[in-house]
Amino acid sequence: MYTLLLALIYTAFISLGLPDSLLGSGWPVMHNSLDVPISYMGIVSMIISGGTIISSLFSDRLTRKFGTGIVTVTSIFLTAVALFGFSFSSRFWMLIVFAVPYGLGAGAIDAALNNYVALHYASKHMSWLHCFWGVGTIVSPFVMHYALKSSTWNSGYRMIAFIQLGIALLLLVTLPIWKTGGKKDGAKEKGIGLFAALKIRGVPWILIGFFAYCAAEATAMYWASTYMVEVKGIASDLAAGFASLFYIGMTVGRFLSGFIANRLGDRKMIIFGTCILLFGILLLPITAGTPMISLAGFVIIGFGCAPIYPCIIHSTPYNFGAENSGAIIGIQMASAYVGTTFIPPLFGFLGNRIGFAILPVYLAVFIAVMIGMTEAAFRAARSRKG
Repeated sequence: MYTLLLALIYTAFISLGLPDSLLGSGWPVMHNSLDVPISYMGIVSMIISGGTIISSLFSDRLTRKFGTGIVTVTSIFLTAVALFGFSFSSRFWMLIVFAVPYGLGAGAIDAALNNYVALHYASKHMSWLHCFWGVGTIVSPFVMHYALKSSTWNSGYRMIAFIQLGIALLLLVTLPIWKTGGKKDGAKEKGIGLFAALKIRGVPWILIGFFAYCAAEATAMYWASTYMVEVKGIASDLAAGFASLFYIGMTVGRFLSGFIANRLGDRKMIIFGTCILLFGILLLPITAGTPMISLAGFVIIGFGCAPIYPCIIHSTPYNFGAENSGAIIGIQMASAYVGTTFIPPLFGFLGNRIGFAILPVYLAVFIAVMIGMTEAAFRAARSRKG
């Protein structure tokens, strides 16, 4: 049952990744179809992230009451409904409406499963868990590329919606497996509140660091296609496919990270990933030769991002106590989605006025904040332990 449950958790994270790369890969065409400015993608992503912030903050309470399995299945059904709504949307306001259930579903499942794995599985499984999220993000740009070549962006969303629905049904029929672990499903003692968690030494630093990292990751995720179209002159349908390179780099990196994460530890993995990430950012503005250098840059950025997110999450029970991890990871998810809510739209605003070529500098600033705050959090946690 242990292995089967882990396989179901991995499958659930594929469902979490499937929608995440659709908007960025399809937006260069979607905004023309909907007759809205290119920067309006930020509005959609803002609403999605707003929903995730709300559900993340309540995820610990919901998981303790209903269990991880029920929260997971319900969340995936919500995102499936949202994707079907996107697939039938012909006006921008329709995207706005269906962005709400998308965000509410994504936040709850993200926080619940991350905390579950952080508590019950080794660091390598956290890396592989997020590797499966990457599998979902890789699939979606290729689906959107096929849809743009053969039909419309709406059919791309519809195809992903059917896949999402299939995963939701699979998890629904296997729901009893989640209960075989008794308390492992999420039913446990009353945890600390959100405000008490914020008072723990080091927590504010990790929240700022996680905010900065997710802000940079989401900006690269949402605007990679647009950067290649507007700055490098690549056709929009090709850019939708090339956007998957970022996710390929991240997915391969997380797969490989799983083999060394237990040996190096979370802190060293974060530093290692940051160094690789910064090298990839340096490749983006290179104009000599072909756009392939910039494409390689996005692959390397994704590769460098690979260990950062899972290692920050996995280190939470160790740094701040297993009894506090549910509440703290919920706040971490919320702070992450604050970054994904406001920072990519800000880049769209600046890109329209200054130029999308500022992307490398924009990413580097947030990565610098991330590594500084994360190191401060690790030092605070170590000094608190004595």
